[in-house]
Amino acid sequence: MHLANSIRQPAFAALTFLAVWATADDAFADMVFSAYGGVQGATGSNVTTSDGADFDPNWSGKSFSNPPYYGVRGTWWLDELNAPNWGVSLDYTHAKVYGDLGNTPGWSHFEFTDGLNLLTANALYRFQDPSRKWTPYLGAGAGINVPHVEVTRASGRTFDYEFGGLALQAQAGVSYEISKHWATFVEYKGNYSFVDNVSIDSGDTLKTRVFTNAVNFGVSFKF
Repeated sequence: MHLANSIRQPAFAALTFLAVWATADDAFADMVFSAYGGVQGATGSNVTTSDGADFDPNWSGKSFSNPPYYGVRGTWWLDELNAPNWGVSLDYTHAKVYGDLGNTPGWSHFEFTDGLNLLTANALYRFQDPSRKWTPYLGAGAGINVPHVEVTRASGRTFDYEFGGLALQAQAGVSYEISKHWATFVEYKGNYSFVDNVSIDSGDTLKTRVFTNAVNFGVSFKF
């Protein structure tokens, strides 16, 4: 289904939520805002449409093409709940995928590049050691995907944000403390998106599954 104009940019909702976190009190003590980019690839299932198309999109990521791949994240580490190694995060990722036009049934344009927007809530666990500056961590969670569906074919053109469905996330990385407030990190992050029956032209719908995997490099600020 088509999204209302008020939520056409999923990043706005994520950034607003993170801003609320930034102004919250210190009930959770260790609150972190992170931004990241990196190299993102993609694979997944065949694309099927309600009018009978069925093909392998042979997805690619093209991370540094405009608009680039990026993400932002807010994390609460649960120090004040006597669980300092555990945390929860809200993560927005502007992932993107390009379909191989050589594999499509006469389509002249097929992308989710503005983008395959992912918003997930996650549980995190970190392996702290006061004697070192680096800290490994793991995380997993679930949320939603909102693709910007871009399809051009003989019967018409689609260019719109739509609700895709469920998104799953897993990540593993290492952060390195630079100072009291700043850290850098590198991580692997994988997302599996269930893009179910999004609308395209002529009243038809499109369905696929997309697995995006990325190596992220980022910076974090601790409040």
